Amino acid sequence: MPKLPAGIWLLGLVSMLMDISSEMIHSLLPLFMVTALGTSVLAVGIIEGLAESTALVVKVFSGALSDYLGRRKGLAVLGYGLGALSKPLFALAGGIGLLVGARLIDRIGKGIRGAPRDALVADIAPAELRGAAFGLRQSLDTVGAFLGPLLAVGLMLLWANDFRAVFWVAVIPGFMAVALLWFGLKEPPRPVSQQVRTNPIRRDMLRRLPGAYWAVVSIGALFTMARFSEAFLVLRAEQSGITLALVPLVMVAMNIVYAASAYPFGAWSDRVSHRALLALGLLVLLLADLALARDAGIANLMAGIALWGIHMGMTQGLLATMVADTAPASLRGTAFGFFNLVSGLAMLLASVLAGLLWDTWGASATFHAGAAFCVISLLALSVLRIRPAQRQRG
Repeated sequence: MPKLPAGIWLLGLVSMLMDISSEMIHSLLPLFMVTALGTSVLAVGIIEGLAESTALVVKVFSGALSDYLGRRKGLAVLGYGLGALSKPLFALAGGIGLLVGARLIDRIGKGIRGAPRDALVADIAPAELRGAAFGLRQSLDTVGAFLGPLLAVGLMLLWANDFRAVFWVAVIPGFMAVALLWFGLKEPPRPVSQQVRTNPIRRDMLRRLPGAYWAVVSIGALFTMARFSEAFLVLRAEQSGITLALVPLVMVAMNIVYAASAYPFGAWSDRVSHRALLALGLLVLLLADLALARDAGIANLMAGIALWGIHMGMTQGLLATMVADTAPASLRGTAFGFFNLVSGLAMLLASVLAGLLWDTWGASATFHAGAAFCVISLLALSVLRIRPAQRQRG
């Protein structure tokens, strides 16, 4: 099997370093806001909602801008740079004002870099290796997602719960990510056929992006409705009798499974039907929801968590590959931006619905609803037409 280009590994390492930096802070931030700054839980929810909504909107415009400019690395560097610059502000925050500013800068950076980075992966990777490329980047990103909280927990124990000291350490991998991207990545030249600048966001957008792409967007939204926020996994773990201090390790376990499975399944997706593999991922998520719906102790909980991690490894890189395959090369940034926007809004709706079901009928109702959306997604997948618009590189 041909080797993946060095640029794919570099983008994966950049994602891993920034995720380590971000998760060291984000895994402690709610507790820091409530205990150190005296913020209410309601304020925490409002701040998080505002931050994530900002990132969703920015993603659309950054992806479209990368298509218009014909260059993606500069926007990716800007996005990662804003993320890195926000990290010292968390350590310096003496009140809610500076912390809100830091959170918004961090999420704006995430919104700016997301779509151009994914489009860069598609631009660099040969078409026959796109699944492996997205799987590897996702795998390395997820390694950061569990190393960050582990480092945060270890440093909090070592330094007697000194939040600000941990936040200062988080600055280091953030700036390492920016330096690696700036000095290490050489962006591939844009093909002559794509060098004419046009405004990607126009009234005829629906006609310029093919029906197969919008089918992938629809499936992605339904898929997101089926899995909602991973915060509900943490709440379910708390109900299962795990010691409160160890509950965050449940997410570490899920991310370890996710990281270990993302690249193998990504590589497999280059050799099998995308529709079939996505359907298999939905079946695994269905089993995870059914396991988590049962109140049957820690062993059952961990089985559900492991299945959840496997389904993430099977599907997240695959969906990105399907976006790249069904969108014209000249509109990849725009395509990833809209896909992320719709998926993010679906995640918001799914999490609100999951919370309402949890409060009204309990945890089992939430996970049974997730299983029902899996069935709906499988039915939709069986009727929607999803064929690649092109398979050429670039």
